[in-house]
Amino acid sequence: MQALIAGQPTPGAALLLLAAGIASGLAGSIAGLASLFSYPALLAAGLPPVAANVTNTVALFSNTVGSAVGSREELRGQRARLVPLAITAALGGAIGAALLLGTPSSTFELVVPWLIALGSVLILAREPLRRLTARFSPDQGSLPKLPLACAVLLVGLYGGYFGAAAGVLMLAVLSLSATEPLRVTNAVKNIATGAANVTAAVAYAFLAPVDWSAALTLGLGCFVGAWMGPAVVRRLPEAPLRIAIALAGLGLAWSLWREATAS
Repeated sequence: MQALIAGQPTPGAALLLLAAGIASGLAGSIAGLASLFSYPALLAAGLPPVAANVTNTVALFSNTVGSAVGSREELRGQRARLVPLAITAALGGAIGAALLLGTPSSTFELVVPWLIALGSVLILAREPLRRLTARFSPDQGSLPKLPLACAVLLVGLYGGYFGAAAGVLMLAVLSLSATEPLRVTNAVKNIATGAANVTAAVAYAFLAPVDWSAALTLGLGCFVGAWMGPAVVRRLPEAPLRIAIALAGLGLAWSLWREATAS
């Protein structure tokens, strides 16, 4: 079905993108799985894969804005931590965007599912891993600064290059970097992944075939969903939420693996 007419979404496609945006905003701010809803919706609306990928990256910028507005309580007092994390992730996102513009996205097709699965397992095993890192770090089980920076840089690179479930990977890394409630780590994750997304989005806005009408419609829904997400996280028990995020990540990894090996 051709849902785009002369670059403009039909009413049905616009509703699809708006609904998918709300779902993406919720999934992204809660679990780091925004693209699980947004990317397939863009394909269903009639965009070719490359245009869908870059349009998705641009639209998901509003996830960062919405989650930041909704997470003011969790982000209070986090400025000194957020600035270096955001800068590092943004640098990684810029490198990832450059790689995407210069290499075929199929390069990572077989690697991506394993990365997502690894991040999901790390989220499940957060407490044992924290105890393990405590043996090597004096800072109450947190990751040393240099390994943390390298990990954030690599996740930012991945987010700028491909992006699917980058939030799961960032949440896994940050879960090992500090002992704090999951809702705080989740809010910090949203800002860090958003920084990587923004740098990639700026590059795509000038150098890639972004469908702006689709990006604006999807982005509106993303903002609403992402604004609602932090309030949902505050009301959910931490352990079941962590398990649900990890299982969703493993499910996405399995789906991507089957798709990659079947092609």
